[in-house]
Amino acid sequence: MNRRVPAAAAALLVVLLALAGCAQAPADRGPSPTTIALLLPESKAARYESVDRPSFEQTVARRCPECRVLYANADQDAARQQQQAESALTQGAAVLVLDAVDATAAIGIVQRAAARGVPVIAYDRFIADAPLDYFVGVDGARVGRLQGEALVTALATRRTGPSTERDGILVVNGSPTDPNSVRFKAGLSAALAGTPIDVLAEYDTPDWSPDKAQAWVSDQLTQYGSRVEAVYAANDGEAGGAISAMLSAGFDPVAPVTGQDAELAAVQRIVSGTQLMTVYRALSEQGRTAAELAVRVARGQHPVATARLGGVPALLLAPVAVDIHNVRRIIVDGGVFTTEEICVQPYTEACVAAGLLGGAVG
Repeated sequence: MNRRVPAAAAALLVVLLALAGCAQAPADRGPSPTTIALLLPESKAARYESVDRPSFEQTVARRCPECRVLYANADQDAARQQQQAESALTQGAAVLVLDAVDATAAIGIVQRAAARGVPVIAYDRFIADAPLDYFVGVDGARVGRLQGEALVTALATRRTGPSTERDGILVVNGSPTDPNSVRFKAGLSAALAGTPIDVLAEYDTPDWSPDKAQAWVSDQLTQYGSRVEAVYAANDGEAGGAISAMLSAGFDPVAPVTGQDAELAAVQRIVSGTQLMTVYRALSEQGRTAAELAVRVARGQHPVATARLGGVPALLLAPVAVDIHNVRRIIVDGGVFTTEEICVQPYTEACVAAGLLGGAVG
């Protein structure tokens, strides 16, 4: 499906393309195809197979018809990802685009690639203390701060008690092996600092599993009950699990819940009022940006980055908080999802109320 290019992401691509024009001429690698490896971490989050992979592969095919993409998904297994990386190197990959399952384990992958003279682009998840060539993604601390600020605002609006009253929240973090989780936590902590909000309990969700997030939230609701005023969920899958747990526990309405990735189900929950917000990252543009960069690096070029993260040249996309107030502008007008995709039953009436559809529902 064609998606219109959000302005911030488009600007990033323009910068990358312009800078690439100033790079050295492509190296002559002979008639054999240039091989680019794309190593993704898991498939529980819908985005990887539905957005990241196709946007990457389609861009490589368009920009470099002679190129070959070696694709592998590690299914959240760090050892498998190491084997996949070794296989890609053995097959002659000219560049690795690596979204690490485990940031610590991935250091070895980057080191082995560097020893063979193969550049590595960290994709979506930064890998610290490794000889990376580039990073493509977002600043996770900014994402966590956007989520935290949304909770602070929502709780302040709902607060009816005295000014000394404090709100309790549950914190459902991402996978402990995902380096982004640390930065999400840092951003959340910054947003909550100095507010009348207490973290009742906190959970690092193995494998970003929605089922495990739901089970944990259910247990905490048994313990804390109505003291739970909100739930921080690091992504939309976890948000869905947390919301299911609250509905099963009889919460009506459910407490405010954050998310990330702007998955279709999350957008529908925002429209229907069961999810407070999500963080939109232009994942298709992130995939395209990484592909543009990989093609140029594989051809021996040295594009200039627009930023640095941890000392590594980085191309960063700007995350955007999405809630009921801007869902039309960001999601519909931005070409992420159409009203036809969002406003199926049982969300049609909610879409009318939210201004996504006009007229009464028959």
